[in-house]
Amino acid sequence: MKTFIAGAFAALVAFTAVTVYAEKIDIAKVKCLISGAAAKEDKTSEWKEGTVYFCCGNCQGKFNGDKKAFAAKANHQLIATKQVEQKACPFSGGEAKAETAIEFKGAKIAFCCNNCKGKAEKFTDEEKLDKLFGEEAYGKAKFAKAGK
Repeated sequence: MKTFIAGAFAALVAFTAVTVYAEKIDIAKVKCLISGAAAKEDKTSEWKEGTVYFCCGNCQGKFNGDKKAFAAKANHQLIATKQVEQKACPFSGGEAKAETAIEFKGAKIAFCCNNCKGKAEKFTDEEKLDKLFGEEAYGKAKFAKAGK
């Protein structure tokens, strides 16, 4: 019985280690959501279902001081780092289809149809940030923690 328990515990520890490793974010590819500079692993804030990264304490402080002002950029970073998964179209709330996906600065976002995709492709970069990653779009797209 002790051998069984020890074996089960060892398997659990190994599984947990693999799971934690699989969810690790490659910080070398992450840009500060405030400045756009390379992010640092120790400059973070919690945001919705994940963690957002910054280049310095100054940017981290700006975010923490007014999170709503940076919501679209924070949402974009959660998506780009694959901490959350999209379930629906950011325009209609309908089922998102992989074949309609577009990429915007490292974040893929899909739509319910080619009409919605075409609409998004016409936006300027500033409009894309607001209309694809802003709070309204994030809610309609039903993003949730990856793996759930």
